[in-house]
Order: sequence, then structure tokens, then C-alpha cells
Amino acid sequence: MSDEAVRVIAIFGPTASGKSAVAEEIARRVGALLVSADSAQLYRGLPILTNQSPAALVGIWELDQEASVAVYQSLAHREIDAALAAGRTPVVVGGTGLYFRAALAELDVPPAPEPGARERWQRTYDEEGAAAAHTRLAAVDPEAASAVHPNDRRRVVRALELAEAGHSLRGDRLWSSDLRRPTLVVGLHVPSDVLDARIEARTRAMFEAGVEEEVRHALTRPLSSTARKIMGLREIAELPRDEAEAELCTRTRRFAAYQRKWMRRIPGLVSVEANRSPDEVADEILALARGGQRVPAGRAG
Repeated sequence: MSDEAVRVIAIFGPTASGKSAVAEEIARRVGALLVSADSAQLYRGLPILTNQSPAALVGIWELDQEASVAVYQSLAHREIDAALAAGRTPVVVGGTGLYFRAALAELDVPPAPEPGARERWQRTYDEEGAAAAHTRLAAVDPEAASAVHPNDRRRVVRALELAEAGHSLRGDRLWSSDLRRPTLVVGLHVPSDVLDARIEARTRAMFEAGVEEEVRHALTRPLSSTARKIMGLREIAELPRDEAEAELCTRTRRFAAYQRKWMRRIPGLVSVEANRSPDEVADEILALARGGQRVPAGRAG
């Protein structure tokens, strides 16, 4: 966070850490505009599965639309700038690291791969082996190869995709650019055992709320390749209820661990203990942001 007056609050954290509840409490107090930075919540038709709550950029795309970070970035910047122009504080709330970053910065977002390109490079990696695929990468993009381990299949494949399209991964520079606006970036910390219990409770609540019927209905319509990756969609569609619930809990815990790794990569992030009520967490975030009334009081509603 710079020494300038805070104009944007950004809240990141693992799933079930209470981001939405905290953000809603902040909005209630200062009339903030909530802006979602969650790739799954962009889609309409799966509000239970994606744990949607009211915010800008929630439920804006049909399930057959391919997700695009570049398009999302443009929409998020427009929402943030409009809120600031109206004298409101934007609160960016997210659990998808790349989308969270895109909302806050001017990213030179690489293009999506050509249809079939990712699958082709994945086959190349699997058939030729990690070392051979990495050697291929070193031949076309030495800088990216020097920053990516041969055994990191996902990033080697992505680097090969980009090189083929005339772009470069260029190492891991996602968090190197400046933020667009003076921003307080907060990471919510919850002990692992508490987070696991919250994940299990939330997953049970999803099934009790009718997520199986929601998924069945969604699958009667065309789905884009990015929508099909929404966590839990396949498990709920293919497994008996008990197995689907257990598998979704396991996948969600893994995703939460990945999100915690993202938090450690965000420069300037202020960690806030979130194993308490949303109003207490909101109190601390607003105190950090104000620093002498640096966040406008705004207006409720």
C-alpha cells in the first residue's frame, strides 16, 4: 500500500474464509461497491455451487461463454472507476488470483490459447516427457524456460502455448506491476482446521439447498470449456450424493491450499485474522484503510 490515501479495498482469501460476509459488512458501513473477482461467479445458472452473493460482475455470463481474463479486466476497471467517480469505495473481493490481480492492475493479459492448442501441448508433454518438453520450451523461449521447472506441467504447457502464439510467459511477473489506484490489499487468515470445518459445513449446506438439481438443470444447456471447469460440476453430475459431497470437500480443501499460496505471492498484502465475526474483521480493515479518514464515509445503500 502506498502513502497515498486509500481509494480501493481489496480482500483476498481462501474459500470459506468469510470474504463475502466481511465485504458485505464493509459495504453496509461505508456504502461501498462490491466487485467480484471470482472466475466461477461470473456465470449465471449456478448460484449455489459457486456460492454467489450480491456484487458487481456476479452472474453476468451465460454458461456457454468462454471466460476471458482480458474481458473481465475491462469490466472490473469500468466498475471500479465508476464507483470512484460517484464517491464510493470499491471493494474487490476474490478468490481467483489472476482475476483479483486483473481487477487491481493494468495487466498485459496473454491471449487465450487457440482451440485445441492446450490439449496438443499437454499430449506433447505427456508423450515426450517433462525433460523433452522443457527442452522444446528452452529453444523457443529461454527466459520462460529458465523460470519454469520441467516438472511443472501446467506452466510448461502454458509457456509453450504462448510461445507458439508469439507471446511469452517471461517467468512469474504477475505481481510486479503497479496497482491502478492506491489500494489496501488484505488477506484473510483462518487456521487450517477451522477452514476445513467451514468447508465441510458449506458443502453440506450446498446439497441441502438443492445444488444437485441446479447442476442437472445447468447441464441441459450448452457449456463452454471454461464453465465446465467449475469446481464440483463433474462430481455432482457423475457421483452418488455421499461420494460427490466427499469429493467436493477434498477438492475444495486443495483449492484453499492453492489460494493460500497465492496470498503469499501478493506484495504489500496485510494479513488479517478472520477467525472471528465479520463485523470485527471489517472493523480492523476499515481502521487500516482509513489511517486518518482515508476511506470516504460514502453513503449507505
